[in-house]
Amino acid sequence: MRLGIDFGTTGTVVTAVTNGQYQVVQFKAGGKRLNALPGCASLGPASLRFGTQVRADAADDTTRLLRSVKAAVAGLSADAPVPTWADSNVTALSLVTAYLRYVREMLLTSSSLKIKADETLEVMVAVPATATAKQRYLTIEAFQQAGFQVLGLVNEPTAGAVEFAYHTQSALSPRSPKRYVVVYDLGGGTFDAAGVSLEHRRFELIGAEGLGELGGNTFDAIIADAVLDSLGAMADSLTATEHHRLLELCRLGKEALTNASRQIHVELNGLLGAHKCSLDLQPIADAAEPAIAQSLEKMDALFAALRAHGIDPDNARELGAVYLVGGSVRFPPVQRQLRARYGRKVQLAPHSQASTAIGLAIAADPDAGIFVHEAPTRHFGVWRESEDGHEKVFDRLIERNASAGPGGAHIERHYRPTHAVGHLRFAECSELDPMQQPAGQVTPWQSVYFPYDPALASLGEAELATHFNTRAPVVMDEDITEVYDYLESGVVRVMICNRTRGYERRYELNLRG
Repeated sequence: MRLGIDFGTTGTVVTAVTNGQYQVVQFKAGGKRLNALPGCASLGPASLRFGTQVRADAADDTTRLLRSVKAAVAGLSADAPVPTWADSNVTALSLVTAYLRYVREMLLTSSSLKIKADETLEVMVAVPATATAKQRYLTIEAFQQAGFQVLGLVNEPTAGAVEFAYHTQSALSPRSPKRYVVVYDLGGGTFDAAGVSLEHRRFELIGAEGLGELGGNTFDAIIADAVLDSLGAMADSLTATEHHRLLELCRLGKEALTNASRQIHVELNGLLGAHKCSLDLQPIADAAEPAIAQSLEKMDALFAALRAHGIDPDNARELGAVYLVGGSVRFPPVQRQLRARYGRKVQLAPHSQASTAIGLAIAADPDAGIFVHEAPTRHFGVWRESEDGHEKVFDRLIERNASAGPGGAHIERHYRPTHAVGHLRFAECSELDPMQQPAGQVTPWQSVYFPYDPALASLGEAELATHFNTRAPVVMDEDITEVYDYLESGVVRVMICNRTRGYERRYELNLRG
């Protein structure tokens, strides 16, 4: 069975490929049918529980709650402990893997699908467009360890563009002037803006911007503050469990809003000594305006960057739509600001919460005739010594948003060394400064040591580390080649070869540590 799984901040949505149709999977829990499995977790004295299981823990302060598994591991290496539970042995990878095993078990036992226990579940999965390679590796590894067979990794807004084109077949017509779609993807905890080419039924990510900490959670917190203020309560008067409940109740009140709403009603069910809190929506919209404005700044940057790909953002005929996906785009202040900026080009996805999962399922279906091609969304490179040997300079190997062939990119470097041992320090970054050095969010990767001096070729990494500062004029005649294969999963495979002496070493950089 082929599935598209959108592992989200608030919840996880699954879509199945069924006879050319893309069915959003429903789950049975507590007498209800859910279109998404909650993304929360709890750590109790004796067990780790997820999603629908956590509701039984809601009134138990002996448990420690995570409102979002995805948010809890953002920015963590696979083996790093989860900060909220730092005194436990729960790592980022073990947490996500355990959550995805829960998702798999729910698919087998409590879903609208009929799946055999031994049936292979092939999945297309997604990550935010601006996700680090660390996040990409963690996502793929967790899905595989949870028992899924991963078909591929797609950026979330690219999946939204696939779903847009599927529901708007005219966008793919050879006679259509529409060349691209801009996806505004606002989920529970992250925001992505992406330009995706629609030409020749090949979905190529041609530009991406994003904010790692903007989403529905931002608005939930604003509403919760307004509720506390209205009731004269202080946030520090709540236990962790009560605060979790308040945010969830605010989320439900937010999701009940329509574009005609003038008030928001939060059903408190006795929390804070109240049954309901009704608030005027305009002050909440005003408080949310700066956060929404940040997303619009990223949209401006995206449109400006598309010119480098031969696209004229001032030509409205070429733009298929500003397509709104993600559960949080239905928050009325978001839609109002977007329509004020982009007018009739704004199009709300019919199933905004499930749009990414539907697009993933379409991409997973070989009969759909869809070709998805992703570009790197961060610069990747290595620090080297400058020609005078007095400072380090950044050699960008992979350019952010650079067009590459299907399957990734292939890069080579040829040079003659000056040191006995090469110490290659790899990193990725969201931006480069005017001197082409790393700026913005910089993520160091692992370092590797390579023996340029053949006399050291038999030494291990730890021993080579003691020689890397040693200049060795004798090696200046050695011909060194570096070969890089940057895979769509975010893994980088490196081969370094001393061609003069005929020996090489291979490395796989995956940010596991």
